Amino acid sequence: MIDVIVVGAGPTGLMLAAELRLHGVRVLVLERETEPPPFVRALGLHVRSIEVLDQRGLLERFLEHGTKHPLGGFFAGIRKPAPDRLDTAHPYVLGIPQPVTDRLLAERAAELGAEIRRGREVAGVSQDEHGVTAELADGTRLRSRYLVGCDGGRSTVRGLLGIGFPGEPSRVETLLGEMEVTAPPEEVAAVTAEVRETQKRFGVGPVGDGVHRVLVPAEGVAEDRSAPPTLEDFKRRLRAVAGTDFGVHSPRWLSRFGDATRLAERYRDGRVLLAGDAAHIHPPTGGQGLNLGIQDAFNLGWKLAAEVGGRAPRGLLDTYHTERHPVAADVLDNTRVQMELLSTEPGPLAVRRLLTELMNFDEVNRRLTEKIIAIGIRYDLGGRHPLVGRRLRDVALKRGRLYELTHDGRGLLLDQTGRLSAAGWADRVHHVADTGEELDVPAALLRPDGHVAWVGDDQTDLLGHLAEWFGDPTD
Repeated sequence: MIDVIVVGAGPTGLMLAAELRLHGVRVLVLERETEPPPFVRALGLHVRSIEVLDQRGLLERFLEHGTKHPLGGFFAGIRKPAPDRLDTAHPYVLGIPQPVTDRLLAERAAELGAEIRRGREVAGVSQDEHGVTAELADGTRLRSRYLVGCDGGRSTVRGLLGIGFPGEPSRVETLLGEMEVTAPPEEVAAVTAEVRETQKRFGVGPVGDGVHRVLVPAEGVAEDRSAPPTLEDFKRRLRAVAGTDFGVHSPRWLSRFGDATRLAERYRDGRVLLAGDAAHIHPPTGGQGLNLGIQDAFNLGWKLAAEVGGRAPRGLLDTYHTERHPVAADVLDNTRVQMELLSTEPGPLAVRRLLTELMNFDEVNRRLTEKIIAIGIRYDLGGRHPLVGRRLRDVALKRGRLYELTHDGRGLLLDQTGRLSAAGWADRVHHVADTGEELDVPAALLRPDGHVAWVGDDQTDLLGHLAEWFGDPTD
């Protein structure tokens, strides 16, 4: 029997597969498409996702293929400088096309021993108290202990489970594609800059090899949204919005997306779970979708691995829903707000002008920036210390960087007192007796996802929290 079947080989599924393999879980990834998609839906990684990669020792290989960009201008395209002294060692956006992100994550999962089968479509899912049966479109049946649907906004797994997906349908639609242009670069840049003064859902820019990425508001919401738009649709809308079609031709791919906003009622149904777009969809404003999925996988991976390994404390796997569902709800809300602020109607424009003024206050700018880059998240873990529930940034220690100690996906007891012990959990938790000027607590217990589960200096109190998150101690 396979330990975990992951349905979907996008960034969420691949990140999850790698996280599970860190803990020795046997993973099979099933992907409907025979080849990875060549088009660029997501353009980069935000701070928290960059930290996640750093925590697993992957950041350098991503930096080789990406470009660092300064923070700012994320919230509804309102251009403001990044707040001073953000609580991160990585205060930048990493511009990297999604196909590259997908490839690097697939390589990572394969290096760790995950099996990825492409051209395998899941058509049926059933479960009992012992496991899950996945039926493929070709009639093959596979058995696993758990299954995770990472199969996108039109998730087959979610539909088969009958999990509700409440929210709002699309009200506006945007055309997105890659194609060549005949207009000279200076004309493209000048017209684009002028149009974007009033229409933030517009953009034409080079992506390499003479190809341009084109973003333009659609006329309405298509009745059949599964049918891709045509090149003529792009030309017509470009002329209507920009006064020129830039001589677009030779499209590489054409697509459309709407502003539908939906959130799964639950992330877990017995032995089947949802992650990424299968659990939540929202407009791409702020570039949060891919990042949200990677962070779902980072939260789920160690918990599901502990459950598979039989060492999870009671209720651990359920904390995946209780922690990540509110995070997605907050992202959905901020994208709703941003879509309103992108409207060209007088009311939203007035609100946009007011918010632009308010963002001159550092606290407002900081709060909105932290929402987009996901470093302001604090899970409700019950602790009174302000660090408990938050992820810990990459602080400097005497022996090096904190994140260098987290590559293997285990928990970490960072002990500045030198008097504490995690001996019964040595197979799951590193005990690091070290000090650093950036950490002003006596000791902190970090979960495998880097969030702080406990702060203090009392050994008895520590033992209770070790058991709460890592299960019973070994003899």
